[in-house]
Amino acid sequence: MALETERLELDSARVTAGVAAVLEDSSKGSYLVAEAAGVVVGQLLVTYEWSDWRNGVFWWVQSVYVAPEHRGQGVYRSLYEETLRRAREAGNVCGIRLYVERENDRAKQTYRSQGMEATEYEMWETDFVLER
Repeated sequence: MALETERLELDSARVTAGVAAVLEDSSKGSYLVAEAAGVVVGQLLVTYEWSDWRNGVFWWVQSVYVAPEHRGQGVYRSLYEETLRRAREAGNVCGIRLYVERENDRAKQTYRSQGMEATEYEMWETDFVLER
């Protein structure tokens, strides 16, 4: 996924450990997967950010991937709609956010079609390489 969308080659051991950490500790996030004929064809990860301004939790959609042969068939829409349903049911969620590569126009159109809007914020970071 990272190679396709961001031209990044990730360390598979680190990613495997990161996925395992989420599966072992739900406070870190949760995965939703979409299946077709018993095969996973799409996924997204939801992580959490507390907002003191809103006295609620933002759910961040991350690690979105739909297998190429299943794109354009509503897989992401189904995952996103289930995320919305769960967020509304949780009662303490004040919004859903995600970030997207500036030049990924296809993804932006998909997100717009689901009712999401671009914000006025830019994302900035200081990145650390963790030795784990």
